[in-house]
Amino acid sequence: MLTEAQLKEVAAIARKAGEAIMAIYDARDFAERIAVQAKGDNSPLTQADLTAHAIIEAELKQLTDKDLANLPQLSEESAVISWQERKQWTTYWLIDPLDGTKEFIKRNGEFTVNIALIHKGQPLAGVVYAPATQTMYTAAQGLGAYKNGAPIQARQDAHPKTLKVVGSRSHPAPDLQAYLDTLEQPYEIVAMGSSLKLCLVAESKAHLYPRFGPTSEWDTAAAHAIAIAAGATVTTTDGEPLTYNQKESLLNPYFIAK
Repeated sequence: MLTEAQLKEVAAIARKAGEAIMAIYDARDFAERIAVQAKGDNSPLTQADLTAHAIIEAELKQLTDKDLANLPQLSEESAVISWQERKQWTTYWLIDPLDGTKEFIKRNGEFTVNIALIHKGQPLAGVVYAPATQTMYTAAQGLGAYKNGAPIQARQDAHPKTLKVVGSRSHPAPDLQAYLDTLEQPYEIVAMGSSLKLCLVAESKAHLYPRFGPTSEWDTAAAHAIAIAAGATVTTTDGEPLTYNQKESLLNPYFIAK
C-alpha cells in the first residue's frame, strides 16, 4: 500500500506531466505542434503523449522509496513489453500519459494523465490529473479517494429519480443502447471524455458508467482505483471484478461502474 506521502509524490509527477501537456495545448501554433500520427490501432498519437510519457517514466524511477522506483512500468507509449515478461510481474506501474488524445486534439479540456499502481491484478492506487482544469483525483487502498485534496464518495444519492449515465464523448457504442433499454427508471446521458467518466461515478456526479466499447487497461486503471476507493464497484458484465495483467491482451472486457 502507498503512504499519503508516496501518493503525493505520484500526484506531483502527474502534475508535472500535465504542465508539459498544457505547454503544447496552449501554444499559438498548436495545430502544427501536435503533429498527429496514427498508432497501430489507428488511435491518435501526438508529441504531447510522448513528452508526458518521458516525464512520467523518468520521474517514477526517482521516487523516494526505492522499491517503488524500481517497479516495472507499462505505459500506453511503451506497450511492446511481451506477455512472457509481463506475466511475471506481481506489482507494477500502469500509465496512460495522455488519456483522451481525441479530446486533447479537439481542445475541449477533457483529457487526463493516468498513473496507477497494480498489485496482483488489482488497482491499489491511482492518480488522475486533468491539466486543463487543474483537477487532481487521488486514491490509495486504505487512504480513501480525493478530489483536489477533499474526500469524495460514490453512491451518495441512493434513490435518484433520474439516473445519470455517463458515456463516451468520442467513442459511441452500438451495444450501449441495448443495455440502456433494460434500465427500469428514467435516465439522462452525461457525455464525458477520458478517465473522467469513472471519476464522475467516484464523486457521485454520475450513477452509472456502462462501457460497451473498447478500452485498454491503461485507460481505466487509475480511475478504477479512485472509484473503488470512493465506494463504487467496477465489474465485467458477468459481475466479476475488472482485473489487470491477467492475460496476453491488454484490452479490457466490457464493464459497468456504479
